[in-house]
Amino acid sequence: MINPHRYCVIMCGGIGSRFWPYSRSSRPKQFIDFLGTGRSLLQMSFDRVLPIVPKENVFVVTNEMYAPLVREQLPELSEAQILLEPARRNTAPCIAWAAYHIAAIDPEASIMVAPSDHLITRESVFEQSIVKGFEFVEAHDALLTLGIRPTRPETGYGYIQIGAPVNDEGICKVKTFTEKPKLELAEVFVESGEFFWNSGIFLWRAETIIRELKNHAPDVAGVFEKGVGMFGTPAEKEFIGANFPACVGISIDFAVMEKASNVYVECVEFGWSDLGTWSALYDNSPKNRDTNVTQNCNVLAYNSTGNIFAVNGEKLIVVDGLKDYIVADAGDVLLICPKAEEQRIKQMVNDANLAFGDKYL
Repeated sequence: MINPHRYCVIMCGGIGSRFWPYSRSSRPKQFIDFLGTGRSLLQMSFDRVLPIVPKENVFVVTNEMYAPLVREQLPELSEAQILLEPARRNTAPCIAWAAYHIAAIDPEASIMVAPSDHLITRESVFEQSIVKGFEFVEAHDALLTLGIRPTRPETGYGYIQIGAPVNDEGICKVKTFTEKPKLELAEVFVESGEFFWNSGIFLWRAETIIRELKNHAPDVAGVFEKGVGMFGTPAEKEFIGANFPACVGISIDFAVMEKASNVYVECVEFGWSDLGTWSALYDNSPKNRDTNVTQNCNVLAYNSTGNIFAVNGEKLIVVDGLKDYIVADAGDVLLICPKAEEQRIKQMVNDANLAFGDKYL
């Protein structure tokens, strides 16, 4: 039987700018079926947690503008299970609101927090890892993050340095967090064997994260403390509309995880990718004999290897002599960019905004 005091919060408010132009502000990447499975990344995230938490205990936190998309893709959720942010304020305010909301419903709640855009390939191992994590935080005063053994010196992920093990099930004390290191430092991290990728998946009891927010991010917690007594009532929506935009925009890592003393990591291996970039999608997609990836499109490629092609509609792509490129056509925007330079896509989005307003965003 599934524990009725276990909850899942799916964070679904990002705009996925590193997947531009496929991912647009009107339909970000979490709502797109990138892998051709018939399910979007959000839907796959929802499906993945149903064996672990009751369906009625799954909450999606998203921006107000994405409410129709969430309702369309997850009709199983009630209106009360969709928490609509009136402004984008990063993960700490998102998590704080969800924690206060769930604690008002169930003071004994333990919570899993997960992004909506991750790919997990070994789902049975994922389920075992999450159950183990729930059991740990329910038995200890702990904030738990899941760490992924690195397979390469990735500069786009955060890293967790593990300390002493606290049990024989892969859970260790956290020594340090490091955000997106330079390549040379990432290489040292991977060689040391002490560092794991920060997956962005967390587990804790509701009362624990609320206390740690008060201790380490009082400017965030203070906003929601004013609403105690309103969460889980009809007054909550008006309170959030009036007060949520006043929150500082800060990640949960900076706000709490890097400061708290009771932070632990569960070292897991369940085939994880955050699908945060075109290269990550390339790595996790089937390739033809020339190591090219085609995303639901027709391609004639000559002397071309290591590319990813993503085109909406019936357009035929014909290329010659192209190596390790992203070619993404979303109707009114065509992106052609070396995979090695994809970290610049965010800047390209900003430049497009400055030059043309939000027309192409």
